Amino acid sequence: MKLGDIAVSYIDVVIKAMHELGYNVDDILKKFLLSKESLSSPDARVSIAKFMRLGHACINKSNTPWFGLEMGKLTSPTHLGFAGLLADSSENIEQACHQLVTYEVLNKYNVRGKSQFNRPLLGNDGQSQIQSQSQSQSQQRGILQFYSIAPYNDYNYFVLDSIISGWYKIITTLCNRNDAIEKVCFEFPPPKYEHKYQAYFNCDVLFNQANNYLVIKQEALNWPCINACSSTSTLLQRYADAELNKFQLGESFQEKVSRTIGPLLSGCTPTLEQVAKQLNMAPWTVRRKLIDDGSSYQRTLNDTRKELAISYACDTALTLGEIAYLLGFGSPTAFQRAFKRWTGVAPGEFRQAHKQ
Repeated sequence: MKLGDIAVSYIDVVIKAMHELGYNVDDILKKFLLSKESLSSPDARVSIAKFMRLGHACINKSNTPWFGLEMGKLTSPTHLGFAGLLADSSENIEQACHQLVTYEVLNKYNVRGKSQFNRPLLGNDGQSQIQSQSQSQSQQRGILQFYSIAPYNDYNYFVLDSIISGWYKIITTLCNRNDAIEKVCFEFPPPKYEHKYQAYFNCDVLFNQANNYLVIKQEALNWPCINACSSTSTLLQRYADAELNKFQLGESFQEKVSRTIGPLLSGCTPTLEQVAKQLNMAPWTVRRKLIDDGSSYQRTLNDTRKELAISYACDTALTLGEIAYLLGFGSPTAFQRAFKRWTGVAPGEFRQAHKQ
């Protein structure tokens, strides 16, 4: 199971950011085997791991730790594919935000979760993260939330920076105003380049928060999008829905369960009941459908953990303890025993043998 992938349109943002900073990126693209032909293909995607290494290489070359903020500043609706084009042609900001998250999967997928809009802040376990006394007030505003990709390191700070600042740029562009956002929140501690955030955001910027999100002012949700066009939006949605259906029909039920398990793994082992709730099904229905697919819940859980463990070991710089946590193991020792049972070797040895 892959950790995820993204459309090459995000590479276009990387290239533009490097050019904006005054750097040629041809040598980095060559290193990562990204040709002009592949970057022009509407179907081409790159793995999340490759994208993080690419971004890290750009940060090192440009000596710009806040590279993700530079990317966000240059992000346009077209870089988000159908989701961005639908947002651009939406009637108002609220509808635009719904389109951004509904069709996100057509442009990027991450096993860690999916973005959400206009609901109480949710953790990876599906539980509300908003205190009850402020919940009704928060629900009146628009909450555009990105999932957790913790633990954070030099390879993924820029990813979150680019997503949040990219959303900020798109929303301000859609309504042609810079006062739609009340605040932006990051779950990681203030980075060394903390002072840079105020140059990119015309609002409060908070760190060490429970989630990653931006808060859209209640009145801004009804602000019209300057490029609103109902006929174009309807046409785009027709094609986007067809692509979404094609994507969903291509998955077996076991694959759907596995995708649901992924975001629920961090720090715990998800139960059949939790997964069934996410799928909006009764537990017995999930169990029966898995049996029809020739599998079971426990086997699907084990297979998901195994495939993710191999991907994390080969494609990331995460420590074994961090991988153990992300896969829901109670301790690194328990994870290492399971990994050796799956592959025949210890995870450290496996990682060294498959080092890229």
